[in-house]
Amino acid sequence: MSNFAGKVVLVVNTATGCGFTPHYAPIEEMYEKYKEKGFEVLDIPCNQFGHQTPGTDEEITEFCTMNYKTQFPQMHKSDVNGENELPLYTFLKSQKGFEGFTGQAAEFMNKHLAKIDPDFENNPNIKWNFTKFVIDRKGNVVARFEPTADMADVEACVASLL
Repeated sequence: MSNFAGKVVLVVNTATGCGFTPHYAPIEEMYEKYKEKGFEVLDIPCNQFGHQTPGTDEEITEFCTMNYKTQFPQMHKSDVNGENELPLYTFLKSQKGFEGFTGQAAEFMNKHLAKIDPDFENNPNIKWNFTKFVIDRKGNVVARFEPTADMADVEACVASLL
């Protein structure tokens, strides 16, 4: 993370075969719009949610660049929950826990996750693909956005920190 010192960073666990995959488009738009002002995206593909990120790192990158023209850095496919989770995610979740879903898909996500983990609302784990964390220029985790959050709200948060 030292490479991102002094930057506003959006950390997002992504998937190429998810209903939220179209989030790549507004994330790329934000990146293009704000990168000269010190904004970075840290894209971490993750296959822990419905196995919706098949393929190698190279195949994932090819999918993203071909379909969404992404230019932001993409890390290796990694775990965001469990014993093999990235230490970054251990930190992020300790700073901003789960506060619930919002938006049109909230009811669907609540029902879906209740079948997988009846206690999902009471732990900080990442619940699904495209959970987003915003980190300010000083390294503080200032916001967590679940995948159902409006991308306009994510952008407003980022813009307020630049």
